[in-house]
Amino acid sequence: MPVSHALSPQAIALNRFGLGASPGAAPADPRGWLLDQFAHYEPRPAGFAALPDAGAMVTAYQAERRMERKNQPPAPADGTGVKDPALLAARQDYGQQVQALYRAAVQARSDAALQTQAPFVERMVHFWSNHFCVSVDNQPVTAYAGAFERDAIRPHVLGRFEDMAMAVEHHPAMLIYLNQNQSIGPNSVAAQRGDPAKRRGLNENLGREIMELHTLGVRSGYTQADVTEFARALTGWSVSGAESNEPGTFLFRDRQHEPGSRQILGRTYHQLGEHQARAALADFTHAPATATHIATKLARHFAGDTPPPAMVERLAGVFSSSGGDLPTLYKALIDSPEAWQPQPLKFKTPWEWTISALRGLGRGETGAIQMAAVQRQLGQQVWKPGSPAGWDDISASWIAPDALMRRVEFAQRLVLPLGDQIDARALAPRLLPASLDPATAGQVAMAESPASALALLLVSPDFLRR
Repeated sequence: MPVSHALSPQAIALNRFGLGASPGAAPADPRGWLLDQFAHYEPRPAGFAALPDAGAMVTAYQAERRMERKNQPPAPADGTGVKDPALLAARQDYGQQVQALYRAAVQARSDAALQTQAPFVERMVHFWSNHFCVSVDNQPVTAYAGAFERDAIRPHVLGRFEDMAMAVEHHPAMLIYLNQNQSIGPNSVAAQRGDPAKRRGLNENLGREIMELHTLGVRSGYTQADVTEFARALTGWSVSGAESNEPGTFLFRDRQHEPGSRQILGRTYHQLGEHQARAALADFTHAPATATHIATKLARHFAGDTPPPAMVERLAGVFSSSGGDLPTLYKALIDSPEAWQPQPLKFKTPWEWTISALRGLGRGETGAIQMAAVQRQLGQQVWKPGSPAGWDDISASWIAPDALMRRVEFAQRLVLPLGDQIDARALAPRLLPASLDPATAGQVAMAESPASALALLLVSPDFLRR
């Protein structure tokens, strides 16, 4: 059902730039309210700070596995060997620990979104986390996912793009997700020793995704030779193991690094060791193609599925002239008239819709709501886009009838205990100040019960869009 009613600037600030209204008056000065949030952002909320050490957990388990493999007797040739019950139990315990850590991290992310005094900046955390995504497709990445957003994204969301990119590409979650820790230079010391049949080779996954997705963008002029050369420069970027004083952190392994200079995008990089890829990555983050790539994604997120060319050009110019200073870029975004168009421009993703519903109902924390399970049911499992490209930022991806039905079912469960506590007729104009469609107001007013009225409001065309 289309939305015919125009959104007020207050409603746009709360819902398009922010994460939905929460108890309190609508901002009298929407643009000023957004800019003021830069001073109120909390980079390390209590829930994130309390997460267990994922690196220690993963490293201890991997060391234990290596010891078990070393001491395990050979399996019978006829395949009748019975697995060690203690080994199976240890694997099961580890899997449960990883899942518990993942659920705790999702709860921490959700609580931060509900409690924040800077919902626009928090939205930008979610934007960058999806731009530089990892996917919890295996246990080590699942364990690291919360720490990745906490340590690589959140501290830099109001800093420089280059610093965020460096933190992201050095993080164990990214290095493991894209198999960078397995990459070995063909002429490195490590490649020249040991059994040739068992040698691992060059892995281009991280180098390719940095160029295609994280910085320059697809079809921006780089070649396969550039990707291979950058992958060679990246060799040695790895994760420390049990032998380190800080297991589960970034470690440069010099023996795996491909020796020599590298030619990438017409430039020669003579740097040694880790600094070679670092220098190339720094150049990528300041390239004009990167400015256009980032500007296009921001314009799509805030101004509709088809990014306005003038807005993209303007944001790209600000990105370049500021050296990738993100607060300067956000100010330009807030000043962009294309992002303040009164018609709804985006269909909310499952994450956006759930957070805005909880905030609208006055929830200050998730409590007993298991957000990891809820988001899986709604079709957007947190930190599991299934692709290095991240979750799609196109409205059509989230508007399928079965997906909408799941939102209806969740809304009904969510409001069931609240029907006698919250008057949907009073709540509606607070969630959408001066923007509620009369048709929606009429349906809410005629609902058969207070709980039904609340559920109708949350799944109304007005509330499903921003």
